[in-house]
Amino acid sequence: MRLSVLNVPFPYAPVTADPVGGAEQVVSALDRELVARGHRSLVIGHRDSQITGELIALPPAPQTFNDFARAQVHRDLRTAIARVLVDERIDLIHLHGSDFDNYLPPSGPPVLATLHLPLPWYAPAALHPQQPKTWLQPVSAHQARGAPGGVSLLPPIENGVAANPFALRVHKRGFTLGIGRICPEKGFHDAIAAADSARVPLLIAGQAFDWPEHRAYFESRIRPRLNACVRYIGALSGTRKQRLLAAARCVLIPSRAPETSSLVAMEALAAGTPVIAYRSGALPEIVEHGITGFLVDDAHAMADAIARCGEIDPAICVRRAHERFPLARALDAYLDLYQRLARESSRREVQSGIRQSC
Repeated sequence: MRLSVLNVPFPYAPVTADPVGGAEQVVSALDRELVARGHRSLVIGHRDSQITGELIALPPAPQTFNDFARAQVHRDLRTAIARVLVDERIDLIHLHGSDFDNYLPPSGPPVLATLHLPLPWYAPAALHPQQPKTWLQPVSAHQARGAPGGVSLLPPIENGVAANPFALRVHKRGFTLGIGRICPEKGFHDAIAAADSARVPLLIAGQAFDWPEHRAYFESRIRPRLNACVRYIGALSGTRKQRLLAAARCVLIPSRAPETSSLVAMEALAAGTPVIAYRSGALPEIVEHGITGFLVDDAHAMADAIARCGEIDPAICVRRAHERFPLARALDAYLDLYQRLARESSRREVQSGIRQSC
C-alpha cells in the first residue's frame, strides 16, 4: 500500500539530517525512508528545514517566545494542517511536537503522536486526546512504564542510529565531548566542572536557542567558563560530527532531565566512544555501566569516570550499538505501524459506509 504521510515536527526548529534535537532527527530519517520506499512524504515545519519529500513551510516564527507567540504558531499549524487535508489525500498524520494537542485535527485520517519528551511535560489534553483515531507512541520502555493511569500507549519504538564510518578507524584523542541543546536541564555546567577536575579538554557542541531561559543559561553558566581547554564549537553536523564522535575520549551527558531516550548516547556508542551519563530517565537503558560507559550521580563522579575511559573497549561499544540501536529497525517499525494504522482506518471507513448504506 503506497502511503501519503504528513509529518509535523516541533515547529520552532528546522528539520535537517543532523539537527540539534532528537525529534527533528527522527523526522528527517522518516522523511528520507518514506521517499526511498516509494511513499509520499509531506512535512509541515520550519522554513529552513531540508526535506527529501515535500516541505510545507510555516510562516516565520515570532522573534519573542511568549504565550502570544506560541498561540500564533499554533494557529499557523492548524491552518497548514487543515489546508493539506483539503488539498491532498493523506493516509496518516505523524505529530512530534510536545504541544501537538494545540493543533491536533478534530477529524480526518489517523494520527500517530510520538512522545519524545517526558510524559509530565505534556498537557493532560495531549495524553487523553479526544480525536478517536489518535495513538500515542512512547520511545522507550522506561517512558512507557511511567505512564499515568488511564493513559493508553502503543508498545515503544526505540530510536536508532546509523553506523559511523569513522568508528574504530580514527585515533582517539584526549578531549571529551558534550552535544545537545544548551539549556539548564542538560547540565553542561556539570560537564565543564567534571572536565576541569579531570584536567582534560572539553568541546561543547550544540545550539542555544533564542529563548530567554536558554540564552540566560548560556550567558551566565557557560560563556564565562570558556577558555583554551573548554571550547564552545556550535552545532555539529555531517562528517565533522561523525569524526569528532569517533575521536573523542568519551561523551559526557550530565542531564538532569528524565530523558526518554538519547540519540547522542546511541551515536557515541556507534562511533566506538564510551558514554559517561547521569542516571536520568532512560539513560541506564542505553549505557551499560562498565561495558559501554559509566553511570554516575554528580560532576565529581563524572570526573573520576573520565579517568577510567580506557577500561571501555571501543569495539564493544560499536557492536552493542549495532545490536541494540540500528536505525533500520526503528524505521521498519514506524513504517509497519503506518501501514497497520492506515489499513485499520480504511477498513473502519468501509464498514461505516456499508452500515450507512443499509
